[in-house]
Amino acid sequence: MDSLDLGDVVLHYADTGPRDAQAVVFSNSLGTDFRLWDAILPYLPQGLRVIRYDKRGHGLSTCPPAPYTMGGLIHDAERLLDHLAIRDCVFVGLSIGGMIAQGLAAKRLDLIRAVVLSNTAPKIGTRELWAERIAIAEAEGTGPMADAIMTRWFSKAFRETPKVSPWRRMVETTPGAGYAGCSAAIAGTDFYSTTAGLRLPALVIAGSEDGSTPPDLVRELADLIPGARYELIRGAGHLPCVEKPEVFGPLLARFLNDLGHVAP
Repeated sequence: MDSLDLGDVVLHYADTGPRDAQAVVFSNSLGTDFRLWDAILPYLPQGLRVIRYDKRGHGLSTCPPAPYTMGGLIHDAERLLDHLAIRDCVFVGLSIGGMIAQGLAAKRLDLIRAVVLSNTAPKIGTRELWAERIAIAEAEGTGPMADAIMTRWFSKAFRETPKVSPWRRMVETTPGAGYAGCSAAIAGTDFYSTTAGLRLPALVIAGSEDGSTPPDLVRELADLIPGARYELIRGAGHLPCVEKPEVFGPLLARFLNDLGHVAP
């Protein structure tokens, strides 16, 4: 694990695998850190360079005052990849991470060879919805929202197991300013026109039990990108890489193999 001081924020990241290998970059969801991806890593092809990072206000990255903008979050990712001399990566983003992926692919196609857009959309929710969540996060932190977030994130079956506890705790320990800042970025984002202009390989993943970005919304995203591959993971909610890693991981591995994005 390492950190990069960008002046306005210090980003925490992990960069593993051969430095000259083809890279896969992961961007996680609102209220999580880069441990989101731990369970799927064993399914990836061997020999890749794997980069995960905590966006500002999350995990072990610093938490500048809210609000944030989507352009700022995209710029953070751009600066990290430039610092690491990454080109032609496969960028995997979930929820807000998937919005970052859409914006970065439109801005810096030299950085991005293909995208994996999981449980995300060009536009998520309404300004009114996000304003309510921002107000709670700023006044009381994320704790009061944890129960509702677990309901939106996970299937009923998963919520009834002890496996949900670390994810509840991850939400509860997310700084209120970080949650509010990223919520403001989501509230101000509408990438319908931007994403409709993308021309690159894309894998789009939905969860049948997702209460945050329902499958129909995710399918609408897939329809915007010519040739995008759409996959529905049944029995999973908003974080299928957590709930169904044995399905998510092989889907991602097959996409990488089909691209030829593997070690020589």
